Amino acid sequence: MERCVIVGGAPINDYDRIRSMLMADDYMIYCDSGLKHMEELGCRPDLIVGDFDSAEDPHMDVETIVLPCEKDDTDTVYAVKEAVKRGYEDFLLIGVCGARLDHTLGNISILLYLDSLSKKGTIVDDHSVIEIVSKEPAYIDDHYEYFSLINISGCAEGITIRNAKYPLEDAVITTEYQYGISNEVIKGKTASVSVDNGSLLLIKIN
Repeated sequence: MERCVIVGGAPINDYDRIRSMLMADDYMIYCDSGLKHMEELGCRPDLIVGDFDSAEDPHMDVETIVLPCEKDDTDTVYAVKEAVKRGYEDFLLIGVCGARLDHTLGNISILLYLDSLSKKGTIVDDHSVIEIVSKEPAYIDDHYEYFSLINISGCAEGITIRNAKYPLEDAVITTEYQYGISNEVIKGKTASVSVDNGSLLLIKIN
């Protein structure tokens, strides 16, 4: 099954960068005010989801789920859950970071939700690529200027970092002490990160 791309309403400044990451067979879900990005992205929605409190219902000839304004799930979370129901395993979220910090943090937690279901989730913004490292190792190419590891859930143990300026072996990072910020890949190498227990947020900075 193709990848599901979910478009939120947070600012996107570097459309060229985001467009370069899209594929022709992506299943596109636009969430409410995320529709403002449709023209610049050049991708028609396959599904529109929203309560339309921040944008008008465009009444396009596209499947549309109109949500109540008062609800537990944000439009973006609802869209992710709907795509999970439809069988998608691979998710790319764009337009979900920036502007409002509360929405940004809530959307980052979606990566933990997807990881708990053994599904792949990635957030891309103008400056970074964000994903979860847990059961499987993650790899960082040397074209990224920096990468950071942040613990946003419990205690991460057995952390190993290789081919980086600041390597680690069987280390621990807690939510109270974040010392995994601004690491660098050794030029000509591919860095690797693995975690034995728990999970980490990996942010790769362009």
